[in-house]
Amino acid sequence: MRDGSNTGLWSSKFDAPDNLEFLQANRLWWLLAVAILFVAYVAVQFIRRGAAVRFTNISLLDKIAPQRPNWRHHIPAVFLLFGLAGMVLSYAEPAAVTQVPSERATIMLAIDTSLSMQAKDVVPSRIDGAKEAATTFLDEVPEEINVGLVSFNGIANVRVPPTTNRAAVRSAIQGLDLGEATAIGEAIFASIEALESFITEFEGDAPPARIVLMSDGETTVGRPDAAAVDRARLAGITVSTIAFGTDDGVIEIPEDPRPIPVPVNEAALAEIADGTGGDFFEAATTDELTAIYADIGSAVATEEARVVVGSWFAGRAMILILMAAALSLLLSNRLP
Repeated sequence: MRDGSNTGLWSSKFDAPDNLEFLQANRLWWLLAVAILFVAYVAVQFIRRGAAVRFTNISLLDKIAPQRPNWRHHIPAVFLLFGLAGMVLSYAEPAAVTQVPSERATIMLAIDTSLSMQAKDVVPSRIDGAKEAATTFLDEVPEEINVGLVSFNGIANVRVPPTTNRAAVRSAIQGLDLGEATAIGEAIFASIEALESFITEFEGDAPPARIVLMSDGETTVGRPDAAAVDRARLAGITVSTIAFGTDDGVIEIPEDPRPIPVPVNEAALAEIADGTGGDFFEAATTDELTAIYADIGSAVATEEARVVVGSWFAGRAMILILMAAALSLLLSNRLP
């Protein structure tokens, strides 16, 4: 089980080079020029020191050059050399593999609309919490991502096929109504069919796709979960499941004056996720459900891409060179 924490969801911000490679590696030979400058600088310092030692009149030397260079005077040169090295690295066009928003990813939301979803163990109720979390998900997911919606109680209905039209999906979520029974297997079959119909529109490799199924119960009608798991495996589509609610949930129906317990069946939902290579989550509040949706979405809605990060090196090189210039002015009243 994962906790569904949201750690900067759709951000693909590059913080520091990782898995670095250079697209113009032949340009790294310029680092040899920087190394030659370093050797030359060190050699000049020894030559100057030798010249000072050969000046035998020490008392006169103290009057001519009372302030002999110390280690602080080497700092600007060091900064300058590091800055030049950074510029060479930038010139070699460094690139790193990072996560960027996928323009082809597809997420099929399958939301339980069985009568047990009217339980109020989740504030304001399970179904209202589900609607709120799903709507927030739509607000945060990148507009390039395709999102579809399936609702299920005794039957499964494709409310909206995969689309980038957020308004259509949002309207369908708000219009969800409850009904008797729970057909989780049918919901998975319907979601797969909608995804396969959509994926055929793409040429080449199939876009990343996932079913995110949220339920508070277990299959009571329709095809069994095991058959749905086999179908998902055959299609190569993972199903991530969310057990929403608590063991304290109850509902009331007119035919029975006594509250009817509606605990969540975590084991059944976990088995579906495990069988399809997806993730299983538990949510006892609307906030937890919202975070889980976001966590799953970020995994599907991003893909690895090679991004040129020369500006990372160029920016730091510029800072080092400016620091070298400032320190040189401060210590010796001249630029390096």
